Amino acid sequence: MASLVSVIIPTFNRSAMLVEAVASVLSQSERDFELLIIDDGSTDDTRTQCENFGQALRYFRQDHRGVSAARNFGVQRAQGKLIAFLDSDDLWQKHKLRLQVKWMNTHPDILLCHTNEIWIRRGRRVNQKKIHQKAGGWIYPLCLPRCIISPSSVLMRKELFEQVGLFDEALPICEDYDLWLRIAARFEVGFIDAPLIVKRGGHADQLSHSDWGSDRYRVIALQKMLRTTALSQDWRALTQAVLREKCRILAVGCRKHGKLEEADYFLSLGSHF
Repeated sequence: MASLVSVIIPTFNRSAMLVEAVASVLSQSERDFELLIIDDGSTDDTRTQCENFGQALRYFRQDHRGVSAARNFGVQRAQGKLIAFLDSDDLWQKHKLRLQVKWMNTHPDILLCHTNEIWIRRGRRVNQKKIHQKAGGWIYPLCLPRCIISPSSVLMRKELFEQVGLFDEALPICEDYDLWLRIAARFEVGFIDAPLIVKRGGHADQLSHSDWGSDRYRVIALQKMLRTTALSQDWRALTQAVLREKCRILAVGCRKHGKLEEADYFLSLGSHF
């Protein structure tokens, strides 16, 4: 019989952190899960470390194609009705999965639930700013400025991917922002206001460091929303306004760094919308 939950951990050259992430999954009070490790072409001892866990996990390896491709690879091989992700530099609290499974069972119409989180930067706990405050419900407007859902915190019904598609493998970062926009534009989102994951940041290989740098990929995601998604008049106007502001910020940054052609491109793009 297939497990209820498929837990997917994508990883690339993070064997030490991965071992800790796996341990946080295997210590969950909810036991009805399978654990899939998707090794995105690591050159360290990731395979050996995974083999040390024996039958506690399923290990897969692919050529280095990025985190979106790794997550999608895992989803396509998942056997559970529910999907959970854990980034290899993050950790789960002991009852994370049990509380979310219970929540989803009592809210059968909700397709995705996320949780609050603890932030650790360079080994120290830091407080989230108000702009990072999380919420549930019809949260599409809240998702526009920045990503407010952590992949490591979600539990989602597998059929949701059939309705909105998988992660966009063309985006090297902000792939989660892109997916949450597609989901929040169509569905109500569940939220458990308890810090059930630990997000560890500040290390050199972290995919996203700069909001300014990330905004160029958020602009791509916003364009996709405007071109492919049926939005209400109010939500479409909000999406256009956020896209224009991000284009303005990017243009200022490009000019500051002497990238005049890029600056003109973002100004032109912003005026188009």
